Amino acid sequence: MNYPLISEYLESIKHSEDKFNVLSTLRPVYDEAGEIVMSSGNFAVVFKMKDESSGKLYAVKCFLKEQEGRDIAYQQITDELEYVSSNYLCSIKYFQKELFVDSTVSSDTEFPVLLMDWVEGVTLDKYVHQHISDKYALQLITYQFGNMAAWLMTQPFAHGDLKPDNILVSEDGALVLVDYDGMFVPAMQGQKARELGSPDYRHPLRTEDCFNEHIDDFPLALIGMSLKAIALDTSLLQNNARSDSLLLSESDFHNIGECLMMKSLCALLNDAEFSKLYALFTLAHSQQELSAVSFRLFLLNKVEKPIEEVLSTKATEEDLKDAIKDEYGVKYSRDGKKLLEASFFWEKEYVVREGTEVICDGAFQSTGIRSVKLPSTIISIGSLAFANESLVSCNIPASVKYIAHNNPWRGCFHIMNMDIQSKNFIIKDGILYSSDFRIVYGAIYWKSVFNIDNRSKKICANAFCGCESLQSVTIPNSVTNIGDGAFRWCNSLQSITIPNSVTSIGDYAFWLCKSLKSVTIPNSVTSIGDGAFILCESLQSVTISNSVTSIGNKAFFLCESLQSVTIPNSVTSIEDEAFGGCESLQSVTIPNSVKSIGNRAFCLCRSLQSITIPNSVRNIGNNAFRGCNICFFICNSTYFQNDDVCLFNKDKTAIVSRIKDCVNYIIPNSVTKIGDRTFSSCKSLQSITIPNSVTSIGDEAFIGCESLQSVTISNSVTSIGDGAFWNCTHLDEPSQLRLKELNYEPTSKSTF
Repeated sequence: MNYPLISEYLESIKHSEDKFNVLSTLRPVYDEAGEIVMSSGNFAVVFKMKDESSGKLYAVKCFLKEQEGRDIAYQQITDELEYVSSNYLCSIKYFQKELFVDSTVSSDTEFPVLLMDWVEGVTLDKYVHQHISDKYALQLITYQFGNMAAWLMTQPFAHGDLKPDNILVSEDGALVLVDYDGMFVPAMQGQKARELGSPDYRHPLRTEDCFNEHIDDFPLALIGMSLKAIALDTSLLQNNARSDSLLLSESDFHNIGECLMMKSLCALLNDAEFSKLYALFTLAHSQQELSAVSFRLFLLNKVEKPIEEVLSTKATEEDLKDAIKDEYGVKYSRDGKKLLEASFFWEKEYVVREGTEVICDGAFQSTGIRSVKLPSTIISIGSLAFANESLVSCNIPASVKYIAHNNPWRGCFHIMNMDIQSKNFIIKDGILYSSDFRIVYGAIYWKSVFNIDNRSKKICANAFCGCESLQSVTIPNSVTNIGDGAFRWCNSLQSITIPNSVTSIGDYAFWLCKSLKSVTIPNSVTSIGDGAFILCESLQSVTISNSVTSIGNKAFFLCESLQSVTIPNSVTSIEDEAFGGCESLQSVTIPNSVKSIGNRAFCLCRSLQSITIPNSVRNIGNNAFRGCNICFFICNSTYFQNDDVCLFNKDKTAIVSRIKDCVNYIIPNSVTKIGDRTFSSCKSLQSITIPNSVTSIGDEAFIGCESLQSVTISNSVTSIGDGAFWNCTHLDEPSQLRLKELNYEPTSKSTF
């Protein structure tokens, strides 16, 4: 069977919605240049694809050459790996006659594909070369490879083509095996190998008859020894003339005793771990397999990351007490290593003293400084250090190793020059990133559209805060965390798509996004931070996924256009004022999973018509429904009961919340205390009768009851809270006299 050309596969992938049989929801992923992300080899081409229905990324492998028995082999491999749970392996699925390709070199039109999870990362050999100057990274990857080798030694299957090219180092540093074309599984016992693997990483005597669970033993020992040697002496790799292997190659295996590299490695035998791996390799070379040795020999001691001393970016009281000032009033620590804080001034440029290592948190915040020049001694830059609308010029010297994850340049959207000399950071399309793009520190230049790099993991606190012109932002599937206040005060932001990769939305993340109209919380998110969408006054609809367990304090506070919200069965707590002040909220469903409703959770939701409290609820905070004027209030919880006006605790001794406005109300005889603000702003209330059982009236209990004329209070009341009857301007004379008898002036805010 002939297979299509790469260009022909590419054309079909461009129109994947019409070309796939089962996988019709997959779409190609494009790079910044507008090209489809792909990689190719001698036997296959791999395309990066995205599932439109779930947002998940996949790799689709299309074959370029025939391999006898491929269909059966992949079915056997799939059957074996289906029940193997390991982060070292990708999930795979083989589809026959899946992709339609109009080919000029084949009479067939439907071709097989292999579907795999997409792994973002680099091959092991590239990783080693990229980190050749980072001794800790090399030691750590050697340790991780040893763990993987030990695991593989215990398995009844083998990879079959184990080499650095087929081992990916993911973004979080984990190792993942790819390319399973040559894999052996127990169901293949007695068969011949379909391929023999790379000559530089296979035993020199291996033939197609050598096909069992031990075919990985030699490359495991070879790579393990090589990695350990490089970690001990990087010059071994740097001086190696061959770039397509680590230290040894095919020609070395045939006469290992005369190999110059092996002789060089003998100088490292005083290291106990290397000596062990060296012995494993020589044994594997002489016997082809390691069936007689323990997998534990691959296990190495985990290395601890060296502690790099970085001065704190916080200006302590002791620092400030002993501070010295320069001629501009800028405060430095006594030893001159920290710039603590600057006074308010409008200098064109301020040159920080040479020898300064730290710019402290908020050092130039709100100073009006236009330009700052940092010396080559700066190591750390603190939170909100330059949060200043007037700043137009700043630099990041080569010495800078740390920038706080609370955007030091929050709101500095007038910057015209940001000179970055440090290799640890980079600006791309107006956004400051860490050099590996994993961390989004924040926007530096004012733009209406931002596309965050698809390698990013974390959007830092206040990253885009105050970007008033921002209308659209694309958050890629790689992002897992949206920091506190990340999009706060983005007044023009109308819509936001939160990808399935995000697990947490920080406190006040979208506070005061006045133009935001809708938001969908994806299945990956488990918590919505405090005040996450506070004062999003245009927000009309919210879809919360069934993965969210907690809706934070004031999460949707004062979202006055919000009309409906469905709380999923996963939520167990609705925190204080979560939906307080949502005046347009007409309906809300509280599921049976909710156990706690916080203080003022639905306070002043004036349009809320009906609500049902499920039996699962055991705690309802004070004034949870005050000012709602609910027509149909159903309480199924055995921990509470209600009448037409109020919600009470189980034994009706305390009023939990007012649920409806009224004209005249007689408080039940069982109540002993009227809580703070229980009847506040009940503008229709004309008379209230307080029974002998009540001993105390809380702060501002009846504040703003403008129509209240008559108050009946018994002698049992011993305390009246601050402002309890403040602004009750229509109280009749008997009521006023009665309050005066209790030493309370109804029109004042004085304490009883």
